[in-house]
Amino acid sequence: NERHLRHSRGVVSKMTQTKVEAPFVANNFAHFKNLVINGDFRIFQRASSSTAVGNGTYSTADRFKTNFSNDGAATTQQHTLSDADRATTGHSFAWQWDVGTADGTIGSGQLAYFRHFIEAQNCSGLAYGSSAAKTLTLSFWVKSAKTGTYCCTIEKHDSTTYLLPLEYTISSADTWEHKTLVVSPTAGSTSLITGSAGDITQDNGKGITLYWWLAAGSDYTGGTNNTWSSNTNHLATTNQVNWLDSTSNDWFITGIQFEIGDQATDFEHLPIDIQLQRCQRYCQKFDFSASNNMYGTGRTLSSNRVDIWFPVLIQMRAVVDAISDSLTTTTIYRGDGTRHDSLTQTATALVNANLVCFGVRKTYSDTIEGDNLVGTQFGGTLIATCEL
Repeated sequence: NERHLRHSRGVVSKMTQTKVEAPFVANNFAHFKNLVINGDFRIFQRASSSTAVGNGTYSTADRFKTNFSNDGAATTQQHTLSDADRATTGHSFAWQWDVGTADGTIGSGQLAYFRHFIEAQNCSGLAYGSSAAKTLTLSFWVKSAKTGTYCCTIEKHDSTTYLLPLEYTISSADTWEHKTLVVSPTAGSTSLITGSAGDITQDNGKGITLYWWLAAGSDYTGGTNNTWSSNTNHLATTNQVNWLDSTSNDWFITGIQFEIGDQATDFEHLPIDIQLQRCQRYCQKFDFSASNNMYGTGRTLSSNRVDIWFPVLIQMRAVVDAISDSLTTTTIYRGDGTRHDSLTQTATALVNANLVCFGVRKTYSDTIEGDNLVGTQFGGTLIATCEL
């Protein structure tokens, strides 16, 4: 289009307008290119201080689950980076691992790793299960006192499980190193991912799981580096180091990004509120640690039980399926003005969960009259989850 403009001195000039078309973007999640949630390790709803590593648990960092079955012991915690480390990595926090009890010999069935689960609905842009399956890139910063070869694993879920072990090397002790691992759909000259069984069902279940190995027994090291396999024991390779062999060993990771493309791009930093809400799809913390916190309405069921209802903060992936709490100093207020103070809890249970709220059933050794609408006051915290 052309427009004529008349200047103050009477001169007429011509301005041409050009219509600019937005480029086609193949990735459906262009504004959320990183498929990993909390890869910068800013969100620690459960605990941020040093906590013992459990087997099959989420103990500290949101969205990262530990699997730990061996003769050693370890802890994890949120680590605040120094100014120099921030200048190197571009991040303020990392996830720190420390060996507490060494295990110098890893048995065949023993292991130590952590996983990150990517919801299947977030994998729609990958085109797995077709000839158009995308190449992906996993990148992260890592540092450890223990040098050597480590393994990551890419696990594709749904109709058929496929596994891709990928090796990387920590070359210099106690030095931040940036690792880039390219995930080809035909790695090892295979066609598993591009075939129909490579499809990922678009639902709220598991789509892809990422593993980081710290120790692996021979039951898990049958894999070939950078080769897709349908063998469920092909998770790591025989080159995997035993990080647990010394109490001097530590391990740090931050800046995890998993994206479409064959090269690592700049890390996608999200606003803290967005990152928190993404974590809250799977885990929500209710904090009543401040004094005089009034929260929760409910109903007494009998002389010593009460159900308290909690609305979810944002809609979660599914209904709440597990709770853990440290709720103490319970006070119950009945509608008739009666007040029950300093009740002694004997049991806690999750009841009647749905997509908008869930119930917590408290049982007490004290006597409280049944069949009353009540308000409740707590101290402590409550964690509600529906993890993958």
